Amino acid sequence: LVGNKSDLRHLIAVSTEDGHAFAEREGLYFMETSALESTNVENAFKEVLTQIYRVVSRKALEVGEDSAAVPRQGQTINVSSRDDVTATKKVGCCSL
Repeated sequence: LVGNKSDLRHLIAVSTEDGHAFAEREGLYFMETSALESTNVENAFKEVLTQIYRVVSRKALEVGEDSAAVPRQGQTINVSSRDDVTATKKVGCCSL
């Protein structure tokens, strides 16, 4: 769970403590970022990818896939096709 715009403290809708508490209840990792101040943006991407890797690896082991099917550190994991990305760009990320 990544809280963005941490530089806008005067407009905060969810406190850092509430964000941490929610993430803990839901079993999520939590961090705050600010693209404006370049705070934790790269770390957020790295952490999200690390968490995806851990989940994918754990699930692969749980279903008993052979070790060749488990992603190795440094291995690229494609989470969507180029067509999915193109469709998202055309529609927009938050369209209703």
